Amino acid sequence: MMTKRVLITPEAMEVVDQLTDRYGPLMFHQSGGCCDGSQPMCFQEGDFKVGSSDVLLGEIYGCDFYMSADQFEYWQYSQLTIDVTEGRGASFSLEIPLGVRFVTRSRMFSDEELRTLEPVVRCETR
Repeated sequence: MMTKRVLITPEAMEVVDQLTDRYGPLMFHQSGGCCDGSQPMCFQEGDFKVGSSDVLLGEIYGCDFYMSADQFEYWQYSQLTIDVTEGRGASFSLEIPLGVRFVTRSRMFSDEELRTLEPVVRCETR
C-alpha cells in the first residue's frame, strides 16, 4: 500500500463540503508566501493557475493538492495533514468568510513510509 503525502481531517472535510456546495470542484495550493505565511489555500478548481514550478502532491477529499517545487524540497520528507481552526487567516482562500482557516500540520515520515511514498507529479504550464 502506498503512503499518502497529504491527508485531511474530518473537520476540514466538513468545511470542504460547505465550500464544494457553494463553489463546485475545489483545489488546494500550499502557500509559501510572505503575506499568507505557509498555509493551505483553497480555490475553486482552475482559479489558481499551476505551472511548471509546481508539483501535485496528491488528492485530498476529491481536491488536488499542489505546492511549489522549491517548497517541496523542504517538505518532501514530511506527511502533511490539512486541518481547520477558528479564526480569520490573511489570505484569499475560500474558507475565510466562514470564520475559519485551513492549517497544515506535519510529521516526518518513518523509514518504512519513505520506501512506499506516492509519487509526486511535476506540473506543466497550463
